[in-house]
Amino acid sequence: MKKITLLLFAAFFIEQISAQQTPIFASNPFPKTITVSGSAEMEVIPDEIFVNVVLQEYKKKGEDKKDIEIIKSQFLESCKAVGIPDSAISIASYSGTNNYLARKKKKDPNMIASISYQIKFSNGKTMDDLVDKLDDEATQSFNIVSVSHSKIIEFRKQLKIKAMQAAKAKAVYLTESINEKVGEAITISEPVEDGLLSFNNQVSQVNSNSAQMGFSTNSMVGNETDKYNEINFKKIKIRYEVSAVFALK
Repeated sequence: MKKITLLLFAAFFIEQISAQQTPIFASNPFPKTITVSGSAEMEVIPDEIFVNVVLQEYKKKGEDKKDIEIIKSQFLESCKAVGIPDSAISIASYSGTNNYLARKKKKDPNMIASISYQIKFSNGKTMDDLVDKLDDEATQSFNIVSVSHSKIIEFRKQLKIKAMQAAKAKAVYLTESINEKVGEAITISEPVEDGLLSFNNQVSQVNSNSAQMGFSTNSMVGNETDKYNEINFKKIKIRYEVSAVFALK
């Protein structure tokens, strides 16, 4: 009697599992799919070049120390002379703002003060013009920290659309090769957004004697406004890849 009961229970249990599983598979609206990826890329000359400039007090032999306020004033005048607006200049760090350092400087007039500015350039020519005007003694470093483009959001949108179109085109020719047809998109995986664009995947550095690193020189023949070679910043590559799943009809 026990054996019969156990057999009946096992049969009922298997029947219940089958009843639960069958609707799941039967209700799948996309029994056949294709997963593809698509990519798109473009090269642009950045028009937002972020540079850190560190200025420091100095003293030449037989002369008084050149004060940081004078160095700052001359630096900002140089920026104005080459056409850099105030909105493109910000203070990154300044030793004089620290109360401890200010008190220490009063006790120790020989202490050297420094200031660091961040400047956003729109092109390499302006950067080169500023370097020519910098005080070589006061300028401790001139570092390119990142690059971007004022239309980067629009570029990203365009590339994502092209990458998605490339994925759809790939799905079409792959399925046609086996006499199938592509249906609706089931899932689309958007690429991760990038931050500021890297320059050769590293921070580039130039000193106060040369601002040519990373620039390309193109002759603007036939343009009367450009009577000399225009200095452009090296192009950067933007690339996006998407993944999508399409149903097969």
